Amino acid sequence: MAERPPMPPAGASIDVTDVRALRALAHPLRGKLLAQLRTYGPSTASKLAEQFGESSGSTSYHLRQLAAYGFVEDLADEGNGRDRWWRARHRSTHVDTADFLDDPAGREAVDELLARQLGQQQRLLAGFVAEQSALDEEWRTAASMNDWALRLSPGAARELAEELNAVVARFRDTREEPDQPLVSVLLDVFPVREYPL
Repeated sequence: MAERPPMPPAGASIDVTDVRALRALAHPLRGKLLAQLRTYGPSTASKLAEQFGESSGSTSYHLRQLAAYGFVEDLADEGNGRDRWWRARHRSTHVDTADFLDDPAGREAVDELLARQLGQQQRLLAGFVAEQSALDEEWRTAASMNDWALRLSPGAARELAEELNAVVARFRDTREEPDQPLVSVLLDVFPVREYPL
């Protein structure tokens, strides 16, 4: 095959409303597979297995599980019988965690997903800190790290999160430049009982 199959459209997103889909998403390897396909485009179970130190049987199984819940799809017209290509169906996922907290299985899946996301954010920030001195001046001045703290009602906090997410989505949909480096945008809005000092 001369080139990789195309990525999903820029604005494609999925809302997770089913606890089984949330559990599928919270699985550590499945989360990595989905992130890899979203970030770097379509791949095969064999190539993904090599990247993550897994067997191709394991990555193939987990890709099928992600496909069952609509996160990825098998590109039947690509590859051959032995090496099937998979791609993410969406560029982003939206989970309203409050929808799952009344169900014990949902709460457990939310906790797993949040723990995985926290670990990913820690790795992203640690990688940036370790590499920032090697960045050129243009990227050093473009990077931004903030720790805003505002006093807001739940309604105002939700409005703020929706507005900030809309800005990021608009940039992704209209300003993304495929030939430029990947830029991580970490955006969290949550109440703090006691500010950790």
